[in-house]
Amino acid sequence: MTETMQSSPAELVERSRELVAAHGLSDGALGAALLSLVERLEAPFAIKDIASGRYVHVNLRMAALYGRSPEQLLAHTDVELLGPELAAPMRTADQSALAQNLPYTTEHRIERDRQRREFNVTRIALPTADGGPPRHVCSVWVEITLARQREAQLTKALQQLEQQQIASETLRRETQDQALRDNVTGLYQRVHFDDQLRREVDLSSREHREFALVSIALDPLPDEVRAHGDVARTRVLEALGRLLRGNTRAMDASCRLDEDHFAILLSGVGLATAHSRMEGLRRQCATQIVVLDGRDLGFSVSMGVSSFPHTAHSQEELMQAADLALEEAQRRGGNHVTLASIRFDTA
Repeated sequence: MTETMQSSPAELVERSRELVAAHGLSDGALGAALLSLVERLEAPFAIKDIASGRYVHVNLRMAALYGRSPEQLLAHTDVELLGPELAAPMRTADQSALAQNLPYTTEHRIERDRQRREFNVTRIALPTADGGPPRHVCSVWVEITLARQREAQLTKALQQLEQQQIASETLRRETQDQALRDNVTGLYQRVHFDDQLRREVDLSSREHREFALVSIALDPLPDEVRAHGDVARTRVLEALGRLLRGNTRAMDASCRLDEDHFAILLSGVGLATAHSRMEGLRRQCATQIVVLDGRDLGFSVSMGVSSFPHTAHSQEELMQAADLALEEAQRRGGNHVTLASIRFDTA
């Protein structure tokens, strides 16, 4: 805001007199020049009587804003022209300009013929010749409708661009994620799982926390299932993949290591909790209904559960402990969950 915009009307009047005297201007020269500038800017301009709120002077632009001639607008109030609801904020702004005794700018919307126009309206109370309280307030209206429309369009374009960027990033991540997953089961492949396991070992070592690793094998399929060939086997693997994904959280990882060998990493989970969760998963597998040509394809799994650091202190030891526990589960006839032995290190 410039110094002139902050000056009071009385200061502006005194400055106007100084300019007139210093440069030999005629009386009213500055007023005429300012009115001419307002007309060249095609800005609506009006003067109101403060006490009554009635217009005492309007230019053609101001009258056109209300859809009337200047003669039809004079001696009317905003309440008569716009109604009480729209006129109330304008009356409040007039009173604020009078109270502040400084130029006062607000925004107003005028709606006519289903068209809404927006304006920045600057008001200032006009000093009287006798030095008494101001009796009139003048206002200059600068239309900002197109600027606001452009701002809205820009905001919308930026929002759309942001949404496109988010969608592109989501698609990239999904594509990248799909490349890391097995096509049949939807589980992560070995390379990704090894990276996840390595990070979990490092994190747990630094933070002194535990996690569990589960080694899983599909038990030999019954003869009636094998009789249906590769289609039946694929259906079983798809069902197993869904169950493994459904029983793991976002921070966990489930993987297909090879043809019939799977693994689950349970982040921040101890041996007892892991055993309980895997027992639930084992029962789900044993009771899962997989239908092919009207026949139920039953299957079961064997599991070995190891824990870091209770049953192993390194990634290799952890995998070995889980696999040994799995072998024990298979020796027991399959469809079984076996825990790895807890290590007791001697001092």
